[in-house]
Amino acid sequence: MELQSLIYLFVGASFALYIGIAIWSKAGSTSEFYVAGGGVHPVANGMATAADWMSAASFISLAGIVSLLGRDSGAYLMGWTGGYVLLAMLLAPYLRKFGKFTVPDFVGDRYYSDVARTVAVVCVIFVSFTYVAGQMRGVGIVFSRFLQVDINTGVVIGMGIVFIYAVLGGMKGITYTQVAQYCVLIVAYTIPAIFLSLQVTGDFLPQLGFGGTIEFAFDNGVREIPAGTYVLHALDQSFKDLGFSIVYTEGRAGVWNTFLLTVALMCGTAGLPHVIVRFFTVPTVRDARISAGWALLFIALLYTVCPAVGAFARLNLIKNTQNIEYAAWTQECSADQAAALAAAHDNPAVDAARADCAGQWFKTWENSGLLAWMDKNGDGKIQIANGAAFKGKPSFDGDNRGASGERLLKNEAVPAPAGQAIENEVYFDRDIIVLANPEIASLPNWVIALVAAGGLAAALSTAAGLLLVISSSISHDLLGRVMFKDAETDKSKLTDSQELMAARVAAAVAIGVAGYLGINPPAFVAQVVAFAFGLAAASFFPVIINGIFDKRMNKEGAIAGMAVGLAFTFIYIVLNVFVDKSGTYTMFGIKATGIGTIGMVLHFVVAYFVSRATAAPPQDIQDMVENIRIPRGAAPSTHAH
Repeated sequence: MELQSLIYLFVGASFALYIGIAIWSKAGSTSEFYVAGGGVHPVANGMATAADWMSAASFISLAGIVSLLGRDSGAYLMGWTGGYVLLAMLLAPYLRKFGKFTVPDFVGDRYYSDVARTVAVVCVIFVSFTYVAGQMRGVGIVFSRFLQVDINTGVVIGMGIVFIYAVLGGMKGITYTQVAQYCVLIVAYTIPAIFLSLQVTGDFLPQLGFGGTIEFAFDNGVREIPAGTYVLHALDQSFKDLGFSIVYTEGRAGVWNTFLLTVALMCGTAGLPHVIVRFFTVPTVRDARISAGWALLFIALLYTVCPAVGAFARLNLIKNTQNIEYAAWTQECSADQAAALAAAHDNPAVDAARADCAGQWFKTWENSGLLAWMDKNGDGKIQIANGAAFKGKPSFDGDNRGASGERLLKNEAVPAPAGQAIENEVYFDRDIIVLANPEIASLPNWVIALVAAGGLAAALSTAAGLLLVISSSISHDLLGRVMFKDAETDKSKLTDSQELMAARVAAAVAIGVAGYLGINPPAFVAQVVAFAFGLAAASFFPVIINGIFDKRMNKEGAIAGMAVGLAFTFIYIVLNVFVDKSGTYTMFGIKATGIGTIGMVLHFVVAYFVSRATAAPPQDIQDMVENIRIPRGAAPSTHAH
């Protein structure tokens, strides 16, 4: 079947499945809307947690980071997986025994303060909106290529889909939708990885192929890399030959920044509100532990494959794109050429990407604005090397075409670094590497269509979870427990139906804001997500850890710590990323992606000293901490709803 028809079939079928599940599992109460009624099976919850966790950053952008940065990308792999271990061991069982719907609910009751609850809501909004901006951007990227619309239109379509099953189904609908989305995304990630591993190394398992040898010889533009060369050695040699300042297996970030980024991602993971709330959806404390174990297994299935996908992608990009004649390569296929390519698709070992008309994917991504070629030397061939092709992101000159048929750019060309013979002529948005990789490698059309469905599943699953956290924090915590609280009973004045309506309205507004951020993203997907994790590490992780393990921690310490940690981290990110990118506001050379670790340390220090300088918590609060700190038994504490 023709590629575009397959894409419509795969994406349409998956959307129909998600919406059908949302209608079937429509939430009828606040309990079902917030925590799916607390009756989800641990294995199903493990799948839903993995889907909630493995966002567009994991599916779409992480392999792009591995492909781009090589060794430096290890911080993301270690931080995002290691953080889940922290969450499963240090937080999940204790929070489940406490029995609250949301993180602000835990903060408000543990620290016996509506002010603390309100500060926590503010933290949720900052973290979740920063995170969801990356997800909506990922949705737009997938739609822009596979449904052949621009990114902005893609974001709007994604908003509509999320609106249907997040606003209608709540956590109940999202949970069972995410089970389906996990199945789609893991199949869509591993099957192309197996094809690529067989094609590049002959090994069936990508994890083994990553350390294996290449099965083909190829010219990287300077020399021929012989068959039998190890994958990583081939990348290192190509990087040297093409003038890259550092080889693939070396790092440039430095030990200090790598450490800070890893810690920020780990602790940010453990403090993410939309992941923590998943452990309130299972019946018992024991189920929360079991659920965490299953989720870690499901996550590992993708994260152990990701380094191989990133390495294969970079190798394929050089092998199949370097020194290709653009005009012939991107022309529309004749019937005979199309038949030859289709035959090649049935046999991934065939090197079809060098054939004329095999590069139509290049022109398609070029038309989407996420890839551009500037023929600097006028030879009509594509060259990839170190250095920027031009200043800024692609600014196309309408639909005007160059001599080879490429879209002309208004951007000013950037010359090659001094002493470098080959000039870089290609701009690649790093977030497209996973989506484009099957096309670069000429994999079968059904594999390419599967990747489209998987990318959308990953982005939409996390976006839905984040939007639900935002809506529940506003409706349940801010409106129900602060603004409309009955002072005598300490309960919400809102009826169940009123709070449910408020949650749905808040979710709808949040989707609108998320769509705007997706259309106007502050950075590429994984970087935006790293900022969100830094904010979570600086605001939520310490206040939850202190709330569980420090009986002496009081409301004054918690409020001061959250305020200082969030404000410091947010201001540092804004100054370094959006106000001045020259490094004027850098503290000791710390990058904005790792500053959350420093914000977290400040939070712990400020909270400790403020709590010791003020009155101890009431005795009943200290007794409650003793109760939740030993997570035995099936029943939540008496302080639950």
